[in-house]
Amino acid sequence: MNLHANPAGSPITAVASLLGRDDPPPFTVHNPHGASPFMLLADHAGQRVPAALGNLGLPHAELDRHIGWDIGIAGTTVELARRLDAFAIEQTWSRLVIDCNRPLASPTLIPETSDGTAVPGNAGLDSAQRQQRIDAIHAPYHARIAAELDRRRDAGQPTLLVMMHSFTPVMNGHPRPWHCGVLYHRDARFAHALRDALRAEGDLDVGDNQPYAVSDSSDYAVPVHGEGRGLLHVELEIRQDLIADAAGQQAWAARLERLFTALQPALPA
Repeated sequence: MNLHANPAGSPITAVASLLGRDDPPPFTVHNPHGASPFMLLADHAGQRVPAALGNLGLPHAELDRHIGWDIGIAGTTVELARRLDAFAIEQTWSRLVIDCNRPLASPTLIPETSDGTAVPGNAGLDSAQRQQRIDAIHAPYHARIAAELDRRRDAGQPTLLVMMHSFTPVMNGHPRPWHCGVLYHRDARFAHALRDALRAEGDLDVGDNQPYAVSDSSDYAVPVHGEGRGLLHVELEIRQDLIADAAGQQAWAARLERLFTALQPALPA
């Protein structure tokens, strides 16, 4: 079951001015009544651009690249949610429209360039244009996450928060050897347990805060939804060539289901 919604109280006029009648909502919720303690977030799952923005002045091939979205993570997340009976939320719009894993003050919230590609539709935006994208996409997406976390807290339902991402095999001409990476900031309880479990598989090169590291200035979900609420959490990165097709997505979802299920009893409440 998939639900599309904007939270009550979101700025309707700003949303309507950017997202037109034929545009989809800013997020999709999968398995909204999932009983699992795991809750999956996919901030960069989509690659759509609102009709009002054209293609941001880019050929569609650029939106198909890793700069436009986290390739393969939507299918992996949905399949993992199905296997775990877990709540999952995937963001609809391209990270080039607005990056939902960036704080509002980040210079890469609405990037003017990405991996060497200029984004004409993001050049020289004024404060009203930036706020329009925040109100239409970033704010309702995170409000829906916060509402679910509030509901689970009030119901006494434990939460293990997993931020699902993927990364390109080559960046700036440099190959990335890791099959996956486990990311964290101040709280490594879940991250270290998952890192060790992945390494124990014997067939994976697992990055420890590689290929990225989390910070308050560069990330949103970990500092706000994870650390800010004191929840067990991890940001997981999977290399995109490993989940570029349905077979790879299903294989990784099966692996993660097995590992998460085994880890759950050993994680602190």
